[in-house]
Amino acid sequence: MALLLFIIAAVLVIAGIAALLNRQLVYGALLIIVGLLVGPGGVSVFA
Repeated sequence: MALLLFIIAAVLVIAGIAALLNRQLVYGALLIIVGLLVGPGGVSVFA
């Protein structure tokens, strides 16, 4: 389960960075924040 959460979080953060590079600031920041909340390390919604 932790591996799945890590993969989902990594995809969300990478998509957020890509959105920031395309000057979509709000969407990119939202994806990064959601990625950090979903991830198994640090802060996790599912912990």
